[in-house]
Amino acid sequence: MSEMRPLIGLPFGSGSNANPAPLQSYWDAITRGGGKPTFVPLIEDHARLRTCYEQLDGLCLVGGGDVAPERYGSQRPDLVHNIDHTRDWVEDVLAGWALAEDKPVLAICRGVQLLNVAVGGTLYEDIATLVPGALSHATARDLPPGTIAHTIAVEPDSRLAQLLGVTGPAAARVPVNSRHHQALRDVAPGLRVVARAPDGVIEAVEADTAGHPCVVGVQWHPEGMVPEDATMERLFARFCALCVAHP
Repeated sequence: MSEMRPLIGLPFGSGSNANPAPLQSYWDAITRGGGKPTFVPLIEDHARLRTCYEQLDGLCLVGGGDVAPERYGSQRPDLVHNIDHTRDWVEDVLAGWALAEDKPVLAICRGVQLLNVAVGGTLYEDIATLVPGALSHATARDLPPGTIAHTIAVEPDSRLAQLLGVTGPAAARVPVNSRHHQALRDVAPGLRVVARAPDGVIEAVEADTAGHPCVVGVQWHPEGMVPEDATMERLFARFCALCVAHP
């Protein structure tokens, strides 16, 4: 456990993934929330990766390209793009360790998709193609990150509701941005759906394992709504607090 702020790992790559600029908003949101972000290198080496992992108080799986279709038996690989096999492998290993060893996890956009696949779930390869009547969830990609696209309904008895600080009618209409073309399809055993968009698309899941400090995955980009949105800022602050409390 770090002495002052919990150390939160952000998997970070090399080559085409070497520019840290896309991660700045995650870095800033975690810092504002009381955490100390640190990069976890994308290395296909169990021993070195384990050494990095053991220093962490929490893990944040962030947005990016699509998860490799062969990882979940995709029938439409033609709809999948921007794959990074090394990142898939590293994040799969990290997620497995964190779930098995009760390390807090906050998974965002691609992160929640990777989390679901890592424990046995599947994905819609492209919402617009495969989900009739769905909202245009990717319409905000060219707009400012904090642009509100739609609302979500959050289960009031969920860990997510606690992290967001929403109760009663407010939990039924939480405004979020939307910057994704894929979504969870079959939810993996051990995960519970705790939020949906008005079109039924899954917007959040969390571990239903009793006693786990926190495993929450969200499909939107809360880091892009900080600091203007107090609800999303609270999400990061309370997640970081759980990482401090975790032994």
